[in-house]
Amino acid sequence: MNTLRTILGVILILVIAFAGISVCQNLGKRVKLDVTEKKLYSLTDGSKAILKKLGQPITAKLYFAKIASLKAPDQIRFFSNYYEYVKALLEEYADQSEGMIKLEVIDPRPYSKDEEDAVRYGLKRFNITQDGEEGFFFGLVVQTEFGAEKSIPFFSPERQRFVEYDISYLIDTAITRQKKVIGVMSSIEVMGDDVSDYMRQMMQYQGQQVKEPWTVVAHLRQQYEVKTVSTDVSDINDVDLLFVIHPKSLPEKTQFAIDQYVLKGGRAIVCVDPYAYVDRPEQPNPMQMQAPPVQNSNLPTLLKAWGLNMPENTFAGDETLAMMTATGQGKTEAMIAYMNLTGDSFNKDSAITSELNSVRVPFAGKLTVLDPNSNLTYTPLLMTTDKGNTWTVSNAYELAMLSPERVRMKFMPGTKPVNMAYMVSGRFNTAFPDGITIETSKPDPNDPNETVTETQKVTGLTQATDDCAVVVIADVDFISDPLAYQKTFFGSMSPIGDNSALVLNAIEGLFGSNELISIRSRGNYTHPFKLVDDIEKEAEQETKDEVDTLSAVISQYNQDLQKLVSNAQEGQESVIGSDILTQRRKLEAKILEAKRKLNDVKLKRRERIEALGNRLRQWNMLAAPAVILCMAVIIGVRRSVRKRQYITQTSQA
Repeated sequence: MNTLRTILGVILILVIAFAGISVCQNLGKRVKLDVTEKKLYSLTDGSKAILKKLGQPITAKLYFAKIASLKAPDQIRFFSNYYEYVKALLEEYADQSEGMIKLEVIDPRPYSKDEEDAVRYGLKRFNITQDGEEGFFFGLVVQTEFGAEKSIPFFSPERQRFVEYDISYLIDTAITRQKKVIGVMSSIEVMGDDVSDYMRQMMQYQGQQVKEPWTVVAHLRQQYEVKTVSTDVSDINDVDLLFVIHPKSLPEKTQFAIDQYVLKGGRAIVCVDPYAYVDRPEQPNPMQMQAPPVQNSNLPTLLKAWGLNMPENTFAGDETLAMMTATGQGKTEAMIAYMNLTGDSFNKDSAITSELNSVRVPFAGKLTVLDPNSNLTYTPLLMTTDKGNTWTVSNAYELAMLSPERVRMKFMPGTKPVNMAYMVSGRFNTAFPDGITIETSKPDPNDPNETVTETQKVTGLTQATDDCAVVVIADVDFISDPLAYQKTFFGSMSPIGDNSALVLNAIEGLFGSNELISIRSRGNYTHPFKLVDDIEKEAEQETKDEVDTLSAVISQYNQDLQKLVSNAQEGQESVIGSDILTQRRKLEAKILEAKRKLNDVKLKRRERIEALGNRLRQWNMLAAPAVILCMAVIIGVRRSVRKRQYITQTSQA
């Protein structure tokens, strides 16, 4: 009988346990707790705002080759954890959409319709077996009931920080019928060759080099319709935003066209620069006395109308933000003109810059407000710290000869920030109140084969009827590929820091898309391991003197060895060869001994750092059992006390 009761009790416990697990799993789908510091598994307010705008059902198809990934190399198996994160995030989208988003998770097997659909949707397929049968997919397709389809061809690990932005942007554009048009005007080749895939292949076959667009332009084309605006245009139409990059020596009629475009309500981003390093014109012959090529750009007439000024040959600098640059012979030195903007360098009250973490700017100019009491609103976006200041050069020759040391000699720390970017809004006045005079050509009435030139007065709006907005940035290099992007393992270009995010935020800010700005900014969050970093710095500092001493000893021994060999004159090898060989062996032995000591020092430093990691790992592993044990002890003590109280009360009764 007791045995039967025991068996029955065990069965009932198992039933209760499995029932509890099932109930918890079902409740867990609705009741979630995100304990990560930046709420990585929760949607931002921007994403929730986009979901609230959904006016039609959407189907989100997540393609992940789960079975194929089990046969794949380590690089592919890594994606399993990433897939779980993306799936959990998409489930949160579905929960927050109030039934407007239906999530489907698909494992496309070889030769199946799911695989055919994945290829048709444009998802990337990677062969992971030698016969090419197994293909790896990891992408997303969003479909609306009206037939619109948008996709993320591949969830690249380099964009893991921006995965929520990519998904929200995909949903937002799927329900938007028409793309915004961005016009790019530049004095340097940022658009690349606008050729078809067929012409691209033909040019490559003929040995011609196809000029690729700047990566920022390529990324803009994924979100907007991007078109080229000529630098000698006389009228700007059919663009929702004008992006001016390095406007070098623009003719007056083009400046007038920009002026009128803004006054009509057009939005604009203008990047000027007192010295654009990325502008590499043909260098003059060093044997001839020629002026150095022009590498600066400015629009003083337009900037004045917008209430701003950027002085020539004047640069912003900050010792606290200076980055290390190579100076030759393997040495590096802090370059005041090359700054990594962080922290208080961003205006926290502007959606464009409030959540940026790092923007690198080389040789940026200074922007000043001409009349702070005007009716226009000036919002600074980028600035140095309070210790920032400006430094100047007299001409382009002096600029070409600058070194970190010479810049430091020109620089004196200041007492207030230097502003390098502004957003200006309000009702602008024209920069050309009297209009402009242009020359036109027409056929000569007396001789049809000849033309005559006439002057013509052109006028336009003198004041905007509605509020205008422009963003002016006193640097061009910050958005170039070397500073804003890096090539990834998969061959794509991944953002470095927030250089590209600054431009994309400015575009979306001018369009009024603050929801997407908040999502992208959230993706730029970096969480340093402060305790580990402090321990590593402390360990390196403790061994620095010893490492430097041993490195100097090894260097001296190597110099002595080279000197010994070089002093052996030709023809004397038979006389002094044995002596040289003996001394050489002694020096080599000393070098080996010094290197062994150096390795011992570095090993001790590494062991200390790894010991810290082991201690942290052990604490993490023991934390949960320790909590459970404490709870068990507390419950046991409480039961014991209550039992004694019960016995006492019973005996008294």
